[in-house]
Amino acid sequence: MGYGFKIMVEGDYACYTRPELKVERVSYDVPTPGALEGMLKSIYWKPAIRYCIDRIIVFNPIDFANIRRNEVKDKVLFSAVKHQMNGKGGDPCIYTAESRSQRAAMVLKNVRYGIEFHFEMTGIRDEKADEGESKHYNIIKRRLSNGQYFRVPCLGCSEFPVKKLLLVDKFDESEIAPEIACQEDVDLGYMSYRVVFRDGGVPQNGDWENPRFSDQATTVYYRPHMQQGIIDVAKYREELRC
Repeated sequence: MGYGFKIMVEGDYACYTRPELKVERVSYDVPTPGALEGMLKSIYWKPAIRYCIDRIIVFNPIDFANIRRNEVKDKVLFSAVKHQMNGKGGDPCIYTAESRSQRAAMVLKNVRYGIEFHFEMTGIRDEKADEGESKHYNIIKRRLSNGQYFRVPCLGCSEFPVKKLLLVDKFDESEIAPEIACQEDVDLGYMSYRVVFRDGGVPQNGDWENPRFSDQATTVYYRPHMQQGIIDVAKYREELRC
């Protein structure tokens, strides 16, 4: 196991979308490891490291809210952006008045999680890099301590930003809400663990300066249990399934 950390995360809303209910979004009851890995990548990421979620502690009661959200149906085309950058025309804009659609969503509210994680070396690295585990550890620790990030960390969806993120030495499990702490064993069913891309994080063209990655991916699932508010992710990821 690599270097480990413990953080506390809070937010007003969160949405960890069930893939079978994607059009009208419905959140899982608890975060998926893949979503938490993405949140950590907003703080610090390099191809040489991989985040692994070990434990998730649910401190606040699981509470849902039904909302309606405006979404856009289209995506900005990379070819349009590239053509405009090269002075060849192209319109990389999305006009919300033409592309907007209103959809319902059932999201989590007033969330507070304790997240225990570590990182591992992937063996993937730029030839120019000379960074070891200790260097990555110190960078991650400094950025977590200082509240630094290069992209706003979010709780599942980009419109639900993290309100508070704090690096801690240990979790105070006495702060788990009584209605959560009294639940001895909750089977959370099959949940998305993460999306695994077939290129393995390595550019298909072998060029790190101008990388071209594959968009082919597979969703991996696992079946965790929550015991008194604690999800032992490390235990249940031994039974990952495609």
